[in-house]
Amino acid sequence: MNLETRIWNARALTRRQFFRQTGLSLGAVALGGLLSRNAYAGLKPTMSVANPLAPKKPHFAPRAKSIIYLHMSGAPPSLDMFDWKPKLVELHLKPCPEELLKGQRFAFIKGVPKMLGSPYKFKQCGRGGPWVSELLPYFTEIVDDVAIIKSVWTDQFTHAPAELFIYTGSPRAGAASLGSWLTYGLGSVNQDLPGFVVLLSGGTDPTGGKSLWGSGFLPSVYQGVQCRSAGEPILFANNPAGMDRSSRRRTLDALDKLDELEAKQFGDPETLTRIAQYELAYRMQISVPEVFDIAKEPKRVHEMYGTKPGEASFANNCLLARRLVEKGVRYVQLYDWGWDIHGTGPGDDLLNQFPKKCRDVDRACAALIRDLKQRGLLDETLVIWGGEFGRTPMNEARGGSMFLGRDHHPHCFTLWMAGAGIKPGMVYGETDELGYSIIEGKVSVRDLQTTILHLMGMDAHQFSYPFQGLNQRLIGPADEGQIVKAILV
Repeated sequence: MNLETRIWNARALTRRQFFRQTGLSLGAVALGGLLSRNAYAGLKPTMSVANPLAPKKPHFAPRAKSIIYLHMSGAPPSLDMFDWKPKLVELHLKPCPEELLKGQRFAFIKGVPKMLGSPYKFKQCGRGGPWVSELLPYFTEIVDDVAIIKSVWTDQFTHAPAELFIYTGSPRAGAASLGSWLTYGLGSVNQDLPGFVVLLSGGTDPTGGKSLWGSGFLPSVYQGVQCRSAGEPILFANNPAGMDRSSRRRTLDALDKLDELEAKQFGDPETLTRIAQYELAYRMQISVPEVFDIAKEPKRVHEMYGTKPGEASFANNCLLARRLVEKGVRYVQLYDWGWDIHGTGPGDDLLNQFPKKCRDVDRACAALIRDLKQRGLLDETLVIWGGEFGRTPMNEARGGSMFLGRDHHPHCFTLWMAGAGIKPGMVYGETDELGYSIIEGKVSVRDLQTTILHLMGMDAHQFSYPFQGLNQRLIGPADEGQIVKAILV
């Protein structure tokens, strides 16, 4: 027996095959019960027809049909954007009170740091009068359409674990992401586009990497599809040289038949995923170029967003996000890198880099909300903006740096939400006079996850997937996530 044959036989003799071949043994009886409960038994011979992304019924009537999540990777400083603290300005560059340091651990701050008041002016705006930084002039125009939540906290204070915790429910790689959970539970309306699309800006991946949109233990058909706003939207989706569309169709038909044979023989759900992905890729060759061609938008839309067709930018991604949910995509995730404002130099400080990042996103975020509202899409689209944790009210001054910046701070940070089911024009939660601790309306990451799923019609405590002997959930094994009812209509 040659090596190739031995490898093939080893691959074929899976644990499931072994139990099947043991006849009426106790193992076979037990396996049959497990398979029937998990719906792996009796694979249909026409599995290529079934689409795992087909729309599915939620647990109850949803408020939102789709989500656009705008993540500022690196954790933007709330104290310089939404959480105005006059007392902090009074204490600017004075030694930090001892009670703020006792028993605390920081990522980079050493010794006794100095307090850091925001160098920017704030003003009250909108009907409710929330304070907003001068760096966000466009945001002030939509403040009555959003709910500002100033009391979010996490138990992670390093970027990658904190981002993973928000999007997968675990600070370690390997769990399923929020977009994957939603496409697994709800499917997607448009069968010619991915149900979960990821768009990047800022020059690199978010700190948590591609695990932030991975499917984890869920079938891989539910993982996010990374697209680009410049160049080919999806790499390697086009036919290779010498192959036309009819040839591609014949090739896929042959692959479908081979995959169906393997699915029936071995019962591996990933075989069915492969069939679905091939078919989706074939349909995307027609649908993706059309939806990603933002040059077709009228001039007034480009002026509103600040978009430039053909470039890679956050603004272009926001316009693409609107076009995608308009076409029925379930979940669109934007990651914008560059918000890690430590103050080690001009590339990450409050006076140089931070205003630039605000300019990068402010206009486009406001345009997205206005555009969705004008088109009647805001009532069915949930928009979320935020980072992975907060920043300290003290100046970091790492290594004696003279640039201004803030260290990581998990105890409180701000995000905002708008659209389907969200009460507009409100501020929820409050921090102390220094922006160090939450004094009212705490919202944990688990609460945020539970509320998002609730708005999509899913019960976070009942929504699970069997894996490694446990019913895995986005909110983890404990019943700690609660719906933040005060921000809901």
